Amino acid sequence: MPSPEKTSVRQDQPVVCPTQRDEVAAAGSEVIGGPLGRWAWTGGSRLTPVRVVALVAIGMFALGMVQKIPCYDWAWFRGTSSQYTHACYSDIPHLFLGRGFADGLVPYFNRLSGDMEYLEYPVLTGLFMQVAAWLTPSGGSMQHREQLYWMVNAGMLLICTAVIAVCVSRTHRRRPWDGLLVALAPAFALTATINWDLFAVALTASAMLMWSRGRTLAFGILIGLATAAKFYPALLLWPLLVLCVRAGKYRAFVVAALGAAGSWLVVNLPVMLLAPEGWKKFYTFSEERQVDFGSFWLIITQRTGVALEVESVNTYATLLVALACVGVAALTLSAPRRPRFAQLAFLLVAAFIVTNKVYSPQYVLWLIPLAALARPRWRDFLIWQACEVTYFLGIWMYLAYTTSGDKHQGLPPEGYQLAIAVHLLGTLYLCAVILWDILMPERDVVRQDGSDDPSGGVLDRAPDRIVFGEAARPARHAAHTAEGPRVEWGTEGSPTA
Repeated sequence: MPSPEKTSVRQDQPVVCPTQRDEVAAAGSEVIGGPLGRWAWTGGSRLTPVRVVALVAIGMFALGMVQKIPCYDWAWFRGTSSQYTHACYSDIPHLFLGRGFADGLVPYFNRLSGDMEYLEYPVLTGLFMQVAAWLTPSGGSMQHREQLYWMVNAGMLLICTAVIAVCVSRTHRRRPWDGLLVALAPAFALTATINWDLFAVALTASAMLMWSRGRTLAFGILIGLATAAKFYPALLLWPLLVLCVRAGKYRAFVVAALGAAGSWLVVNLPVMLLAPEGWKKFYTFSEERQVDFGSFWLIITQRTGVALEVESVNTYATLLVALACVGVAALTLSAPRRPRFAQLAFLLVAAFIVTNKVYSPQYVLWLIPLAALARPRWRDFLIWQACEVTYFLGIWMYLAYTTSGDKHQGLPPEGYQLAIAVHLLGTLYLCAVILWDILMPERDVVRQDGSDDPSGGVLDRAPDRIVFGEAARPARHAAHTAEGPRVEWGTEGSPTA
């Protein structure tokens, strides 16, 4: 175990040790000898918490690759059902051929054969896929090339995994061990190489780290790049806006927003101008996509037998996300204490996922780093992860059922609907406990040591400027920065001079 002296932020602010504050973490630590005791050796060590978390994340990623071995060896290439029954499906080898990378086609510029016409991914993800294709050796059978393409992508995604682990561990200076929630998340290991989502997640985690350090322009640039790889990071700008409104930090938000818009345009504008049809494919595909796997819309369709019109679902889903944005704004401006950035980011991204017309199993990767920052409690995190693993197994067994012909081997529609419900309930459960933390800030484990918002950057300990409801009570929103009378928040959530 690293030395407390070596891992402290300052001498008077030692690193928070979860095994001394979290019952589940303490019980789990028995595997490696139990929680750190008073007689433990505290000599110097190169294994700092951040390095330990990164190494654990790399090890879990490797285990996830091992789980894909049946598909790597044969199931991706011999029949359809086998890759589902072994729960090792990945888009990566299939799209190497299906999206023209094996034939040297350039994404967005070269038209594909078949109905897809162009690559249906955002520009920066398309570049990631193309770079992997350039790094994949040519020659040999197509199966061999697909295997190599998956391995090259796995290597690049492994780098993304290390970046995510390091960024999450460093975002809350006094809580680096919370990064183990990401590193040990079973759903992370199982879904890491299904698709290319980890690239956007790594950019988003890097942006969160930059914001926590007060580097608003760097945050904006990274969020813009992340949005150029996947849409969901753009959602983080809304909770940031309302937090900056409550704290009066308008300049910080403007700088971040301009940085995000600028970096997004730098990536997208060349393709937008030179290959407009290919560039807009991601947006038209997202709009035209039918109700698909994992959504409560699919449950409605299968239970009622009524095919929902895609235009109606798009409208309703957009309205639900808009309502979630309104709810986040109202919560932010009226909460007894200004919510932490990570809490609101998790709530809004989760609302987007829950209301979306499709939920691919790798979408859980979007939430795992945010969950580790928003609610670093092992019990709640593991309950949610159990629900996600249940869904991970459920979707593959359902696909095995639909592709096994008359044998009907796998999970029937009723069972798959139950798996979807488990996923939805697990996500909503974690949203509920985070919402409870916001409404009762004394429950928030991040704040129980007197911290305010370690990932808040310029918002951390900033005085409130615009508040409503109970938040307007002076005792609740007194300034706790050097700019005004400093107020320390005790473990019971009451301010003390």
